[in-house]
Amino acid sequence: MSVTKIFRAGALGAAAALACLIAPPANAADFVMKVGTATINETQHQFIKFYKDEVERASGGRIEVQIYPASQLGPIPREIEGVQLGNIQGYVGPVDFFVGVDPRFGVFSTPMLFRDEANAAATVHDPTVKKAMFELAAPKRMVGIATEDLGASNYGAKNAILKLADFQGKKLRINGTEMERQKMAKLGATGIGMPLSEVVPALDQGTIDGTISGLSVFVAFKMNDLLKVVTVTNDTFIISIAVVSKPWLDTLPADLQKIVIDSGAAIEAKTQQWETDFTKKLEGDWTALGGTVHRLSAEDLKQMKTLLDPVGDAVTKDQPAVHEMLQMVRAAAAKN
Repeated sequence: MSVTKIFRAGALGAAAALACLIAPPANAADFVMKVGTATINETQHQFIKFYKDEVERASGGRIEVQIYPASQLGPIPREIEGVQLGNIQGYVGPVDFFVGVDPRFGVFSTPMLFRDEANAAATVHDPTVKKAMFELAAPKRMVGIATEDLGASNYGAKNAILKLADFQGKKLRINGTEMERQKMAKLGATGIGMPLSEVVPALDQGTIDGTISGLSVFVAFKMNDLLKVVTVTNDTFIISIAVVSKPWLDTLPADLQKIVIDSGAAIEAKTQQWETDFTKKLEGDWTALGGTVHRLSAEDLKQMKTLLDPVGDAVTKDQPAVHEMLQMVRAAAAKN
């Protein structure tokens, strides 16, 4: 073979190899959807897994959903901002962190609002309540696609909370709503707003004495290295919302827009049932890590209810729109 032919063969081979490197796979998705959450190995993370399966199936692979748990896309406020800007296509998180978007989201952290977890779940899936939540997100460039109850918000502290008086003087991490601050004040503690990604370092450094979180968070983040007792009172339940970016959604064809929105509703009940089953085993998981689950005495719980019952009205009395939202949620909780 001549040198020229050898050169041409080599050039053609190199070109073919280059083409293989730069050409997209034959079945590459038309759109990529990054969906984030601050937690991991719990209900919000599982929601995204179910959502990925549903969207990719319904879109015939035209949309690829990428899952980013454990604040991989940034602290919670940055993830919410990213959705509003379109840099992040979806986010799932507690509504408490959306109070900067609209203060009415804060009513869901009202203490003594729900009777139990089943009541909280039924209330946030109530069409009237869900519609109102989605309407709060819409003007802020976010489209609501699902709501979920994540179970009770529990208390964990390095110096354990074994009785009501043990709240006195403690600095406890909260999600950051005024409801939570006032609740902590009523119990004699100080609430410090903080994204989940900062909690473990803050506990380790002594910036906070403890945190209010779902039991799944204590387990998933292995907080047993920092505290041993989680105290359950069921005074407040964690409500989550899944949103997608309106700027990004507007770039999709109409049929894919519908799939992105409808897929949230399609897996909502499935995720809530998963949460119910998941919660049943969490106490065992925490115990297996060397932790203890503690419940206050009946007398302490009764006193706690007396202290916390007035908080919702006290916080919202000078905010008509927020108070109206609280009353609407209360009415839904009473009938569900």
